[in-house]
Amino acid sequence: MPSKLEQLRDLSVVVADTGDLSAIERYRPQDCTTNPSLILKAAQQPESAGLVREVIEQAARAGEDVERILDRLAVRFGVELTRLVPGLVSTEVDASLSFDRDAMVTKARDFIAMYEAQGVGRERVLIKLATTWEGVRAAEILEREGIRCNLTLVFSLEQAVAAAQAGAFLISPFVGRITDWYKKAEGKDSYPLEEDPGVQSVRRIYAHFKSQGYATVVMGASFRSAAQVEALAGCDRLTVSPALLGELEADQGSLTRALTPGEAATGKEEPLSEGAFRWALIENQMAGEKLNEGIRQFHLDALKLRRMVEEQLRTLGKQPAD
Repeated sequence: MPSKLEQLRDLSVVVADTGDLSAIERYRPQDCTTNPSLILKAAQQPESAGLVREVIEQAARAGEDVERILDRLAVRFGVELTRLVPGLVSTEVDASLSFDRDAMVTKARDFIAMYEAQGVGRERVLIKLATTWEGVRAAEILEREGIRCNLTLVFSLEQAVAAAQAGAFLISPFVGRITDWYKKAEGKDSYPLEEDPGVQSVRRIYAHFKSQGYATVVMGASFRSAAQVEALAGCDRLTVSPALLGELEADQGSLTRALTPGEAATGKEEPLSEGAFRWALIENQMAGEKLNEGIRQFHLDALKLRRMVEEQLRTLGKQPAD
């Protein structure tokens, strides 16, 4: 019998949630997603040292500042990933810009220009944006320009609906972080899969999108166990860490489809207003807290990466430029 990973590939598009180039080569995913935390982790690996040093040295010789070097590093990892996967690579806009629509649009255009300068067309790239109201509006602008977007840090149905109504190519509703929140809030060590709040959230979003006929791709993310991945088999896409991909590859058991698209409803829901979107994140304590926490954590990891780049610049005898 084929492994559960092979069976999963027949039900969902499997995406690797990593910047680890060796892991991509091993598990052969269709697409790959990264974020500041994953780029930081990848940049610290010995096998990536040469790539990081090359990007920093080239940018330093050109007199570019630290901000530009960080952008070039993110894109360079993305370019390398496009050589390993046949599909899409996601590159994330700075978390610190999550509440500035125009700044996100500008940064996204810059990323695409850098990719295209290295021979990678925009059809291979997804720009990741936090699913704030401003992130949704930035995606609306970018999608009209042919720049496809991945709206990430989705913790509520309202975030998902806003992204779909804006025409976002893809959303990343999180599983594990939702489960973590409820375990802490309710004092539980675990949940049966059918009661897992994170699994239930993605299932609800998937069912709603199919009933409304939204074209936006639903990609479950942030898994804590292989069992959570299996519980969403059949979702449009699933982005999974190398560790869990390894577990699924080693498991020769049977995998059954958990999600199937139903018939689309005849009526369409009303557009979600800014007020309703913001109020939903107030009413849903988990979603509001996890969105802000996710943005904050990505920003902290971006700062760590910045300090690493600054240190390498100093070893080259270059004073980091702000």
